Amino acid sequence: MTVWDRPEPPTRPVPLDRERIVAAAVALADEGGLEAVSLRKVAARLNAGPMRLYGFISTKEELFDLMVDEVQAEILPEERQEGEEGQEGQEGQKQPGDWREALRVLSHRTRRAVLRHEWLADLLGGRPSLGPNGLAVTEATLSALDGLADVDTVMRAVETVGAYCTGAIRREIANLRAERATGLSKRDWQRASGPHVTRMLATGRFPALSRAVYDGTDVDAETSFATGLEWVLDAVAARLDRPRT
Repeated sequence: MTVWDRPEPPTRPVPLDRERIVAAAVALADEGGLEAVSLRKVAARLNAGPMRLYGFISTKEELFDLMVDEVQAEILPEERQEGEEGQEGQEGQKQPGDWREALRVLSHRTRRAVLRHEWLADLLGGRPSLGPNGLAVTEATLSALDGLADVDTVMRAVETVGAYCTGAIRREIANLRAERATGLSKRDWQRASGPHVTRMLATGRFPALSRAVYDGTDVDAETSFATGLEWVLDAVAARLDRPRT
C-alpha cells in the first residue's frame, strides 16, 4: 500500500495532517537541502511529537515522495491544474506543433520548479512519482505525443526529453552549489583558473578544446537549456515524421 492509499489517523489536540507535514518538510528542504529534513525536525517545526508523524508517514523516503509530488504541482501548466484539457482543434485533434510546445512548456516549468526547490535535483531521474501530481505530469507528457506514433516510440521520445532535462538541470544546480561553496561566480572561477587553462592549451595537446575556449560563445544557463531542448525536440520531430511500418 502506498502512502497515498493509506488513510490518515484521527486528529488530535495539535492539528496535524499530511498536507501540513509536507509543507513543513518542503520549507526545511528549501532552507537547507534534503539533509535538513528528518521526521524529528519536521515534527519540531510543527510543535508536535516525532512519534505522531509515524501515523501519517512511515519512512523518510515516503516523506521525500510526498515532497516531490507536492512540488510537481508547480510543473503542471495552469490549464492542467484546473482540470482542463490542452489546446486542441475544433474536432478534438492535436494541431501540428502542439506536442512540441507542450513538451517545451513542461520542460521549462520543470527547470523553474527545481530552481525554486534545489533539493529536487537530487531526486530527479529516479523511480516515477506515483502521487496525483506526478501522475498528472506523466499524463500531460504522454498525452502531448499520444496518437502521433506507436506507444513504444512515444515512450522513448518522452524518456529522451526527460533524460536531457534531468542532466541539464542537475548540471546547472551543481554549478550554483559550487559557486556558493567556493564563493566564486562563474566569471570569477574562470579568471582564477585562466592561467592554468592557458598553459595547458598552449601545449597543443587539446586543439578542439582550445577552439571551444577561444572561439565559443559563452551563454547563460537558461539559453543553454533552451537551445539544447530545441535540438532534442528536433530529433524527436524527425523520428515522428518517419512513416510507420
